[in-house]
Amino acid sequence: MASGSSFRRLILVVASVLLLLRAEGINVGITYVENAVAKGGVCLDGSPPAYHFDKGFGAGVNNWLVFLEGGAWCNNVSTCLQRSNTRLGSSKQMVKEVVFSGILSSKQQYNPDFYNWNRIKVRYCDGASFTGDIEAVDPATNLHFRGARAFVAIVEDLLGKGMSNAQNAMLAGCSAGGLSAILKCDKFRSLLPSSTKVKCLGDAGFFINAKDVSGNQHIQEFYSQVVATHGSAKNLPSSCTSRMNPGLCFFPQNAGQQIQTPLFILNAAYDAWQIKNILAPGVADRHGLWHNCKANIKSCSSDQLKTMQDFRLEFISAINQLGSSSANGMFIDSCYAHCQSGMQETWLRSDSPLVAKTSIAKAVGDWYFDRSSFKEIDCAYPCNPTCHNRIYESQANHAEAQHGFTFEE
Repeated sequence: MASGSSFRRLILVVASVLLLLRAEGINVGITYVENAVAKGGVCLDGSPPAYHFDKGFGAGVNNWLVFLEGGAWCNNVSTCLQRSNTRLGSSKQMVKEVVFSGILSSKQQYNPDFYNWNRIKVRYCDGASFTGDIEAVDPATNLHFRGARAFVAIVEDLLGKGMSNAQNAMLAGCSAGGLSAILKCDKFRSLLPSSTKVKCLGDAGFFINAKDVSGNQHIQEFYSQVVATHGSAKNLPSSCTSRMNPGLCFFPQNAGQQIQTPLFILNAAYDAWQIKNILAPGVADRHGLWHNCKANIKSCSSDQLKTMQDFRLEFISAINQLGSSSANGMFIDSCYAHCQSGMQETWLRSDSPLVAKTSIAKAVGDWYFDRSSFKEIDCAYPCNPTCHNRIYESQANHAEAQHGFTFEE
């Protein structure tokens, strides 16, 4: 009897979630950029890149939002081969429809500034945040490191579908896509007409060069391997690569200073992905002391919270390295979260996170349309009661400890 009651409750919960998603988001079909193949702009396995496109309407018909999907990176032939058999390395493995919500929503109440724009979600299948470009393809692996060409081919395809008439445009992205939006910001600007107003939004893409809890510079080594494997150096800002190792220029704190196009940084100071994979990756936590803490910030010990508070200070210091350009904006909350623009609950809802009594959607909209500048860094955890702190399944990732750097989602 109890199990039947539990099952009915589960069905009701699932039904409620589905109804909420249907109310807040829409399904959008996939478009394959077939002509990108001739240009060499392909996924890891050589398949064409892809995106999902919901056309603008009304006053937004000549405005364009290009949102780049996230999904970490691959740092060597072995990890890229594994990736090439998944949706993050092959358009053959991608679902045919995705849900648009948050900043991609077509409903004014959920996305007041961008709801009627042409909204595009670009799928991520190159493994290096669209920076790689190596001509040679090893026939033994058939791996194509061509993310930079894929990015250009996608933008050119969209220009041919009306973006060449854009009055307003924004390049945005989440996680590895947020990093792309930062690193590719000026490139995006250069591909659009000079008359177009262009700005960029990096959501959860400001990954910092911090030591892990064992004192090693794991993420720095990993990024150097990504850049070397994909031949990314030529597509990173020369103002950075001319003065430091190209792998260091994969970090926005080093590469972002010379970006000319207006940039908005949206990030949690306690970015859940960075806590789990940069600060306390499994390889640095072989006894699993951080597993419960990484799964739920409320389970962290006082010592772990102190380490995370130190990480926040390091994050803020890195953000400040971008400089104080009045054209840039930022929304840095004190939540334990990762990616907040593509989800309705964090982008704009009655209970979404606030900083300085302002929602993420309003902060970004005000900044884009020059209604007011927004540069706010939240107080330290647990000061903000509006936060949506993520809770993850707590399980040991033995592959991390044995094989190096396997990312936790």
